[in-house]
Amino acid sequence: MECSVSWTGASGTRSGMGFVAETGSGHVIAMDGAPDAARPENGGRNLAARPMELLLAGAGGCTAYDVVLILKRGRHAVQGCTVQIQAERAEVDPKVFTRINLHFVVTGKDIPETAVERAIHMSHEKYCSATIMLGKTAEITTSFELVPA
Repeated sequence: MECSVSWTGASGTRSGMGFVAETGSGHVIAMDGAPDAARPENGGRNLAARPMELLLAGAGGCTAYDVVLILKRGRHAVQGCTVQIQAERAEVDPKVFTRINLHFVVTGKDIPETAVERAIHMSHEKYCSATIMLGKTAEITTSFELVPA
């Protein structure tokens, strides 16, 4: 797996904190920092997601993928899966994630709660590289709700 990240600067002036990532699969992702009123030269322009937000989004995508796949393989009629993520970070550098809650909203017809519990557990114990890696610094908790289709 590979990725290239390039600093874009702001409007070609090479100021600002914008970056563009190109993934090995050929997709492009924009990133930017938050504006810094005290030191504008060190801040972003709020034109894209923060890199740490993308880390959370990647973890959410990784675990949602697992949960949907496990439910489908179990022949459950899953029709939707959303992961709502809330995270806390350390107050000092490095500002790693210290707590992450992943709340799954699974939509489907006649899906047993035990199947969803099992899918989430399997994702977090065996398959989801992203949440397993983040679990090295953060306490990860999960919850879920089932929505009938």
